[in-house]
Amino acid sequence: MNTDQLCGLLAEPSRLRTYSAVVLGATTPDQVAGSTGLPGATVGKALQKLIKAGLITASPALQADETAFKEAVREQRPSWTPLDADPDRDAVLRAFIRDGRLTHFPTYPEKLRVVLEHVAKSFEPGRAYPEREVNELLNNWHPDHAALRRELVDARLLTRTNSIYQRT
Repeated sequence: MNTDQLCGLLAEPSRLRTYSAVVLGATTPDQVAGSTGLPGATVGKALQKLIKAGLITASPALQADETAFKEAVREQRPSWTPLDADPDRDAVLRAFIRDGRLTHFPTYPEKLRVVLEHVAKSFEPGRAYPEREVNELLNNWHPDHAALRRELVDARLLTRTNSIYQRT
């Protein structure tokens, strides 16, 4: 079951209340009706749908499959491609880069260095970049391209001579 199916199944309030009652320990339809305040017929219909979908088993007593949520999320998790081969550096990059953009600047110098080294890979070594082109490249990473450019120069990952930048 995928996340859309799971959410759709539990979007109906009677099914959500029925499932919740079973998770909280109700083991018979009468117990579910008593704890939810739903009529027996409504509980019966909700249980039929939940049992058919596999969220609840009925023998010998009602029992909820609480693993369905984890499985649904795992099934639809996007494939993970590391940003760096080193797991420690990758963890730092994942904390600050989302969808190819820098979310915010790290405050710890060691982490900032890792992020800046990653951003610097956007520039070809030895190629001269006019400031306008540097700004365009850095805008792809973060809206404050000037601060990012300054950090790259301060970290000596880019050099600047007469508004021409090069990756070191």
